[in-house]
Amino acid sequence: MRIRIVDAFTDRPFAGNPAGVLLLDTSDAFDTFDTFDAFDAFPADEWLQQVALEVNHAETAFAHRLPQGADADWALRWFTPATEVAMCGHATLATAHVLHTTGAHEGTVRFATRSGVLSATPADDGSITLDFPTAPLTAVEIPDGVAEALGAEPLSAFDTGPNIGDLLVELAGEKTVVGLAPDHRALGAHSARGIIATARAQDPTRGYDFVSRCFFPNVGIDEDPVTGSAHTALAPYWSERLGRTVLTGLQASSRSGLVRTELQGDRTLLTGRAVTVIDGELLA
Repeated sequence: MRIRIVDAFTDRPFAGNPAGVLLLDTSDAFDTFDTFDAFDAFPADEWLQQVALEVNHAETAFAHRLPQGADADWALRWFTPATEVAMCGHATLATAHVLHTTGAHEGTVRFATRSGVLSATPADDGSITLDFPTAPLTAVEIPDGVAEALGAEPLSAFDTGPNIGDLLVELAGEKTVVGLAPDHRALGAHSARGIIATARAQDPTRGYDFVSRCFFPNVGIDEDPVTGSAHTALAPYWSERLGRTVLTGLQASSRSGLVRTELQGDRTLLTGRAVTVIDGELLA
């Protein structure tokens, strides 16, 4: 079985966020079904989790083609080294990149996922735009202990809803976000997945409007290099404050990456590029 490692939300190798991508052969899986569930044809969860742990990147994506007449083209699931997650942007971008660069799918691809049908549309310039649900933001009191765990005092805090399950906090400025050295274990007590720390860009002429870093200790990822799903919360947050629906976010991890966001009401478009860096064979 072919396995690929794809760097997402970047146009060069060894940057952005790496994801494992496996396209599964399920050509005969639905032959005996008059009706079908998009998730019936996946291998056992234990095997999927073992592969994700072996790959040991933030996410590994598993996809299989759906039969004609389905509501989507491919079924898609995402696993961290520790658990399955309900939504993942960079591994969706990576999967769409593999489908388009290998000729497995042309044009817009619709994925059946635990978070509903998500689509990915390639452009002539090589970028891919994901269509994801916008995260609902609810202002909350800054939880006790968050400032100590982050090592910086938040200005505000927001719950991001069940799909991504993060606490979004705004910090004083870009330098504060870049300089964070958090206590990851302590951060895990404050949300289902983790913490999104963000601030307005210090100098918007550098090509981005806001910065972020994402810490997800509860799913086995101390710091995620570039997080597409987090930008479904960052887009409405910064669009309201900056008065524009189209923005660019820099995720300021050590690998770094850019995500272009476009807020369209209850949907958020996420645009980025991807590069395949490893193409090999899974023998297990």
